[in-house]
Amino acid sequence: MLKVHNLEVSYGPIRALKGISFEVKEGEIVTLIGANGAGKSTTLRTISNLLKPQGGSITFLNEDLLSVPAYDLVKRGIIHVPEGRIIFGPLTVQENLELATWGRKDKIAIQEDLEKVYDLFPILKGRRHQLGETLSGGEQQMLALGRGLMARAKLMLLDEPSMGLAPLLVQDIFRVIRQANAEGTTILLVEQNAHMALEIAHRAYVLETGNIILEGPTSEVAKNPKVIKAYLG
Repeated sequence: MLKVHNLEVSYGPIRALKGISFEVKEGEIVTLIGANGAGKSTTLRTISNLLKPQGGSITFLNEDLLSVPAYDLVKRGIIHVPEGRIIFGPLTVQENLELATWGRKDKIAIQEDLEKVYDLFPILKGRRHQLGETLSGGEQQMLALGRGLMARAKLMLLDEPSMGLAPLLVQDIFRVIRQANAEGTTILLVEQNAHMALEIAHRAYVLETGNIILEGPTSEVAKNPKVIKAYLG
């Protein structure tokens, strides 16, 4: 489904990605794990065409993504839920969710999806008319993920969905990620919580200073001594 080949990205003289290659197959959850500064978020931002690479290629369903404007990716079935709970604070919860459906014409299905998000996150239903900026951090993360689900994407890029959340909320977020995948959404997950990421994903790539140093099924990656020492304790 998604193929990244020999991707190189720099911030001025700093090489953030040094020719990485990986793929995400339809129906998978694939996770990128690594320390801060490893290049995980840079990878997602480049796939979303928010950053321009210096080399390499990115294809989605055999189409070159590097020639597609960032605002056009959602029409092709890609949604990016960025790090930092980026929601529209002056808009209500429901307005935030409805924004993700701007390219859809199926009004009945949109309403069904809205109710599904409210079923997944009941607290949002009670706050549907509340401004996004008044929500707690955990509620904003639920809203960001719910908005991603409203797009009915083929591929969801998730950047640090559990960052800064209490353990119970982390469990809720990962439960929803699992369910979205079970219902047909392919997911590329960037996550510092390696325990949860390796538990939920099918395959993993380990990034270190812009290089992929390890890849494989999560059951194997989780047993690697270097991964255990660096990320699992």
